[in-house]
Amino acid sequence: MNVSLKIKSVQLPGILLSGSIFIFVLMAMSALLLYSPHVDLTQIWADPYYRHITQFSFYQALLSTLLSVVFAIPISHALFRRQFWGKALLLKLFTTTLVLPVLVAVFGLLAIYGNSGLFASLFSYFDSKLPFSIFGLNGILLAHVFFNLPFACRLFLQALSAIPEKQHQLASQLGMKHWYKFRYVEWPYIAGQLPHIAGLIFMLCFTSFATVMALGGGPKSTTIELAIYQAIKFDFDLQTGALLALWQICLCATLAFFIQKISSPTQLKSSYNASINTYHHDSWYSKCWDFFWIIVVTILVIPPLLMVVLSGLNQQLLSVLTAPTFWLALKNSLLIATCAAISAVICAFFILLASRQWRLVGLNHRADKIEMLATVILVTPGLVISTGLFLLLRDIGHLSELAFYIVVAVNALMALPFVLKSLTVPMLQNAQKYERLCTSLGISGFNRFYWIEWKALKRPILQALCLSFVLSIGDLSAIALFGSHTFNTLPLYLFQLLGSYQMQSAAVVALVLLLLSVGVFIIIEQVFKETTTSLDRAEHD
Repeated sequence: MNVSLKIKSVQLPGILLSGSIFIFVLMAMSALLLYSPHVDLTQIWADPYYRHITQFSFYQALLSTLLSVVFAIPISHALFRRQFWGKALLLKLFTTTLVLPVLVAVFGLLAIYGNSGLFASLFSYFDSKLPFSIFGLNGILLAHVFFNLPFACRLFLQALSAIPEKQHQLASQLGMKHWYKFRYVEWPYIAGQLPHIAGLIFMLCFTSFATVMALGGGPKSTTIELAIYQAIKFDFDLQTGALLALWQICLCATLAFFIQKISSPTQLKSSYNASINTYHHDSWYSKCWDFFWIIVVTILVIPPLLMVVLSGLNQQLLSVLTAPTFWLALKNSLLIATCAAISAVICAFFILLASRQWRLVGLNHRADKIEMLATVILVTPGLVISTGLFLLLRDIGHLSELAFYIVVAVNALMALPFVLKSLTVPMLQNAQKYERLCTSLGISGFNRFYWIEWKALKRPILQALCLSFVLSIGDLSAIALFGSHTFNTLPLYLFQLLGSYQMQSAAVVALVLLLLSVGVFIIIEQVFKETTTSLDRAEHD
């Protein structure tokens, strides 16, 4: 009986938090319904413009997914097979693109492929014009591939690293050449992850906001999410904004259900083992093929990041860094990101405390439900939640005074699914090891957290905190709706500078965002490296 009561007391905060999150999202959606009393989603399809933005949303997401996934297969295959100088750095840069603020990457791409970028200068040197425009579908696809291709490569590398070493040995003994080994040994592992990776990338591209906002290029290249923002922010057409938001929710929910049905990823190793693949017959042709793809991905990833650094070191550096507007935006960004990150990690921790108690006794369906309630944001994008809250709170008045708390709440919700995914397995494994010991010794409360949870889970908790911090500091969707001249963040400030063609000032802000985003992970990595080294020395002594 005591154990049962203890389990319920541990589960209660997580259950209440999951329910509160669901109610919070439900309230935002109810506000949309209030402003759409006669909901008829068929009228969206009947309107040529709304039908166009729906078709374009699917079209750009499909093309982005195809380009990212199709090219990621030969690139990950080449990276798996080859060892070269700088490989470790390139793989770290792959991780960087996952957490990089969207507008920083957009600025780097503009610095190379824009109308006044590096390529445009090269063409003008030969008295010629740039043969393409980065604005519109071209820019959207380029930015999505920049973000998602390295992400797909990392996941495919994990799939390839799961191949048992004996299969490599057997392929070597049978004399399998490059193509046959890929087809019969490596492809089954890639194919097993293909639906999951493609579905995830498609959803990310379909709900992309900041990329389309910066590079869309007009009504011809507008998505549903951007149309919601335009309807409310510029036209103040609440009816249309609410209707489009509901349409977005229906489409995202359908997509999420379809993706879950077609994807069933297998359990893979969490890190890439570069030394496992040593048993293959090689040839001059296969070397050229592999290094061609390595050069392609290097050209895609490194130049935009390098241009952000080089462009940021300009004559406007001192002027921007001494401007009160910059420091106000920096302060707001740090406060929002810190509060959102702490809120997301605390919520995830209590929710997982509840769900893992059910998993320990085999009630996985209950655990799945409580985690699903907490991750409802996956089918209701941040801009849709922001729209509902805007409509819900606008009648209260003093909306500007609540803007900070709304942006923090939305950013915390958007980071929560990633934090849950990062902590689910470590927390469950920790409970499986120490649950009986804690019960027999009566360890609970703060003592349980400090001695059992924190000591074992310090690294994944801090990594989840860093991830949610970086996701929040680079977000534009919530602040774009609630931001103003007196309340903005670095991403919104950067977007405003880009919109007013103050490219040198924008370059400085992009550099600061890049340093903030990458610096957090570098600091955490160095701290853990020094801690591990100290422990190894202590054990050796």
